[in-house]
Amino acid sequence: MAVGKNVARKDGIPKVCGSALYTDDLSFPGMLYGRTIRSTVPHAEIESIELRFDPEGFTVVRADDIPGRNVVALIEDDQPCLAEHEIRHVGEPVLLLAHEDREQLLEAEVQITYRERTAVLDPLESDHSFKDIRIEKGNLDQGKALAEVVVEGEYRTGHQEQLYIEPNAVIAVPEDGGITLHGSMQCPYYVHDALQVLLGLPPEKVRVVARETGGGFGGKEEYPSMIAGHASLLALKAGRPVKLIYDREEDLVATTKRHPCVCRMRTGHRRDGRLTFMEIEVLMDGGAYVTLSPVVLSRGVIHAGGPYRCPHLRIDGRVVRTHTPPNGAFRGFGAPQTLFALEVHMERAAEQLGIDPVQLRRGNALQPGDTNSTGQVMGEDCCPAAVLEEAVRRSGFDRKREEYRGTNRGIGLALIYHGSGFTGSGEVKLDSEAALELTPQGVKILVASTEIGQGTRTMHAQIVPEALGIPYEQVETDNPDTARVPDSGPTVASRTCMVVGGILKRCSDELKERLGGLSPAQYYRQHGPLKVSRRYRRPEGLHWDEENYRGDAYATYAYSCVVSEVELDPDTYQALPLRLTAVQDIGQAIHPILAAGQIEGGTAQGLGYALYEEVVMREGVMANAQLTNYIIPTTLDTPEIEVAFVNQPYAEGPYGAKGVGELPIDAPAPSLVNALRHLGLDVRDIPATPERIMEAACVSA
Repeated sequence: MAVGKNVARKDGIPKVCGSALYTDDLSFPGMLYGRTIRSTVPHAEIESIELRFDPEGFTVVRADDIPGRNVVALIEDDQPCLAEHEIRHVGEPVLLLAHEDREQLLEAEVQITYRERTAVLDPLESDHSFKDIRIEKGNLDQGKALAEVVVEGEYRTGHQEQLYIEPNAVIAVPEDGGITLHGSMQCPYYVHDALQVLLGLPPEKVRVVARETGGGFGGKEEYPSMIAGHASLLALKAGRPVKLIYDREEDLVATTKRHPCVCRMRTGHRRDGRLTFMEIEVLMDGGAYVTLSPVVLSRGVIHAGGPYRCPHLRIDGRVVRTHTPPNGAFRGFGAPQTLFALEVHMERAAEQLGIDPVQLRRGNALQPGDTNSTGQVMGEDCCPAAVLEEAVRRSGFDRKREEYRGTNRGIGLALIYHGSGFTGSGEVKLDSEAALELTPQGVKILVASTEIGQGTRTMHAQIVPEALGIPYEQVETDNPDTARVPDSGPTVASRTCMVVGGILKRCSDELKERLGGLSPAQYYRQHGPLKVSRRYRRPEGLHWDEENYRGDAYATYAYSCVVSEVELDPDTYQALPLRLTAVQDIGQAIHPILAAGQIEGGTAQGLGYALYEEVVMREGVMANAQLTNYIIPTTLDTPEIEVAFVNQPYAEGPYGAKGVGELPIDAPAPSLVNALRHLGLDVRDIPATPERIMEAACVSA
């Protein structure tokens, strides 16, 4: 059948042949081009706005032109679509322009006069908290009394840019007294909901069509609601379609990034390495507005304890406001920051204890029946020890650790887990729905899940025929259109396969029963159209206490161990990655090659996070907003990545599948830094640029 096979991608041929249409490939009669006028200071009051051009032929939108509420609706309504009085960050939208001639549009000059105010640019100096979270387990004092060795450390991670290949892009088309929005996005219904609030329109007057999307990585989760609002305001005022597409510099300067984080860790151990307590403080920089910061912090603190048994712990998390562009969703969603800190800390603990780093992790790894930091009982698919052992074996870790001593080569590893799906009761609140409908040829999948390069269409189209017992070729997929598909939730949080795929599996099971032995095409010919829909059903036995952060934070967890090998240039202090071995448990790979591609891509992205990608902020603005000096790993910088799977199927996932999208970015950074530690370099901040490595070398000398 289809599951577990490397079938042809549903979107493969159009993309390879160039016939797939992205937003910038689309055009509508009478279309204008849009532009956003942005602030140039981090914190100020607006005194005046002056148009220094002839407004003839231009459409101009100010905050007082907004027909609904001037907010980008999300978790909290604190972020305006257009600033009215106060500026909170450089690049904040103030005014919108549209014109049929792009050159005239770009030449139009707008003068904004400010009364500048003091800006807070360092999260350590902020007194404005967006969210505070505490997780407690056991008795911290008791754990401290049991400790024979205590290890302390502070670890820092910086901004990271998602750097999807296609910048943010939308086209707004006024239709039938409402708006149709075409664009590059991850979450069509987020945009749909935000436009209703901003434009003051009923749901039926807002239609969102997700077009081919050239990557997202979280950067097109919440931000498209902003650019969609801008294009829609211009289109409604002009009465004409408006295309608004960022160039790379605007996309880098204005959009959300990964939250910088300062993580302080204090752990207690028996002399044999067993953990007795963890005391962890997490501080994240949310930027100027809330966006998704509370839930990023939530996932960060839940994962901060890692896949380890610890009877006594306290984790305090805080995300604060600064006058820098808002930070938001990015692959991993808070977990890469805290897991980096934990795994580098565990390496230091092994060194201080005089214990082999594999032995330390082996002795503390969670097993089925153990409880993690929130008190969740681990299920039968809990397998951190299995991925650890396989990674150590495949990489020749023990042998190379001895061989590399005294050379300029190092080897390190990191062991992590990642929760699949929304945190706590999030999936219940989403109440996601998916559907199948018959076609003359077979079956069509109706979901809001977007294809952003990860293989969503193909993977869903494998689950359905597997359950129906029909050929893969008889299943149709398409880009989501809110006028056609139900709200199956956002394409985020490693939920698209396990959660949405699980709903589609249930739809398929019911449809098969209703077909009564006929094929979909036979039933269609004899009885006409048929549509089956189902909603998310929470697995039995899951309980979550949102107030106290206790219980089942996720339905299940996926596990990973990455071993990294590096070579250090003694003259330039550049760390050259030689090889990465990535062993993953994702339950069941629905499409093995696509799953491996996800692992390879996430591992390379984690490599950039570890060694190269440094957002240089000066006076609240990204100073290196060009690809000439925001460095990402190219194919020449990316070493051989060996991917292997250790499958521990999850009973509630479709055919045993868990989440895969976020898992691969968590472990590469700490494993690479731990390889540097094998060389005697105490690096605790990333990216580990040559300057930071040289500084560590001078300290160790």
